[in-house]
Amino acid sequence: MRILVKPALLALFCWLALCGPWGLGQTRQAGASWHATNASHRRGAEPTLTLDDGLAIIAAALDSRKLRHSGDCSHLVHAIYERAGFPYIYASSKDLYDGVEGFQRVFNPQTGDLIVWRGHVGIVVGPSQHSFFSFKSSGPGTSDYSTRYWIRRGRARFYRYVKNDPCPGCVLRARRGEGS
Repeated sequence: MRILVKPALLALFCWLALCGPWGLGQTRQAGASWHATNASHRRGAEPTLTLDDGLAIIAAALDSRKLRHSGDCSHLVHAIYERAGFPYIYASSKDLYDGVEGFQRVFNPQTGDLIVWRGHVGIVVGPSQHSFFSFKSSGPGTSDYSTRYWIRRGRARFYRYVKNDPCPGCVLRARRGEGS
């Protein structure tokens, strides 16, 4: 009986780590909501991506084989966000690193947030596992941003999409007939 308890507890722990609020980066302080704990990092009361929105972005990323992209990380991320219904004016990873309209910097990433280095961008998949999705040398895939390779690239920044930003440049571009 004791032999069966250990695997069952291990399976339960793994499930909680992967599927529970901790596995999705939703750490909470006692008596405080996630939004309240991050309020000091927000520009205002703008609604940002919810966990469900982040999962929609990851679903679009997993379906990225159907996306047309030029083979670099920033175009892939832009196409995924648009496919998931969260448009923004295309920006290079350098511009994203510096901060662009439509995103706000956060310090506690959640699923669907951008992870950006100077010269590379991806989408956070599992914050507790430090995993992100991006274009790699072998094509689209996931990586662990806590590995030595990514740490040597410098400190990553995390950005969350602002939902009520109407993306005025996107509308203007569409009126002029420019593509994405």
